[in-house]
Amino acid sequence: MKFDSSDLVAILRMFHEVQDDVMPRHIERISKSKPHEKNVLIRFAVGKKNYAVLIDGAAEDDEDYVYEMALESGKEHFYVLLPLPQHTSLTTYALPYRAKEVYLLRDEPQSARLDLALVERFGGESRSTYQKRISRGEVLINGEVELSSKRAVKDSDVITIQSVEAVIETTEIEVIYEDDNVVVINKPVGLLTHAKGALAEEYTAADFVKDKTSYKADTNRPGIIHRLDRDTSGVLLMVKNDEAASMISKQFTNRTTKKTYAAVVSGTPEQEKAKIDLPIGRNPSAPSTFRVDASGKTAETVYEVEEVGDTHTLVTLKPRTGRTHQLRVHMAYIGTPILGDKVYGKESADRMYLHAHKLEITLPGGIRKVFEAPVPASFHEVI
Repeated sequence: MKFDSSDLVAILRMFHEVQDDVMPRHIERISKSKPHEKNVLIRFAVGKKNYAVLIDGAAEDDEDYVYEMALESGKEHFYVLLPLPQHTSLTTYALPYRAKEVYLLRDEPQSARLDLALVERFGGESRSTYQKRISRGEVLINGEVELSSKRAVKDSDVITIQSVEAVIETTEIEVIYEDDNVVVINKPVGLLTHAKGALAEEYTAADFVKDKTSYKADTNRPGIIHRLDRDTSGVLLMVKNDEAASMISKQFTNRTTKKTYAAVVSGTPEQEKAKIDLPIGRNPSAPSTFRVDASGKTAETVYEVEEVGDTHTLVTLKPRTGRTHQLRVHMAYIGTPILGDKVYGKESADRMYLHAHKLEITLPGGIRKVFEAPVPASFHEVI
């Protein structure tokens, strides 16, 4: 598929980066490369601004992956991955465009990375100390909390340092298992797995593990290798080092982990037990959400009815793939959306009734373990 200057202008407009008076002839210095066999990167300029567009259907909003693909040997860029403009609380970066997913990065040449700028401006503490303060959400740039030490700043940027108190005490989080390589918690509903953008003094699962891990320690997601939605509770595994991250991440990628969820759904599925084998893709009319789509990616979910009530049903869900919002999309598609799902369901509740019940995985050393977070009592009470 060929992208030309007309496509680049269209993408810029969708991200609200240019006005309607910008035309294809204004696109300059176009260069194309293939960072990976499955994607294409296009660098270009509009006036004094430089951009990069990554065309990649496998990134799935993985910020680190997108930044890695945008690296250019022998040149230094200060790319900022632009979020897709939208009117929901969900953050997403991929723009569905001509049956592809594209990511837009803006190059913002700056003076220095944040941790070095702090040493230069304030002194008094080491660079590593400032990195820890940044990861705790104590550093603000122009009034916004910044969590990455690698963030490049201009001389004109106003940098302030403040102490941030955690909203949720770490003692409130139940540790299911911990060793030298991993820590497994029972994530409470309402707790973010990790922050996206400004921290806003909100405690996350990543904050819980950041003092115990060296994996991605200078990012806003230390120790994180998989995620649970804010409104999903249950088993969440985090790693303490790069070696554990590499081994365990491969298991998620290769689908050798076994995940079991409990959910309360509205109504009752027609069959007591079945496999839902329906591909999932982004919804073009609401790109932060997903839908069953014949041109989407393979997605398989096995469900089994556990307890039937007058209006609700408790089910066990076993995803065999790991697509974003997979369980929520599949259950909504068969007419039994998860109770309390504000995006794909219709029935409101005090929470979304989805719980990561079990996770079976092999730990460093070859030990196969099953971690379990009991199904909340409320799941039975609403049946």
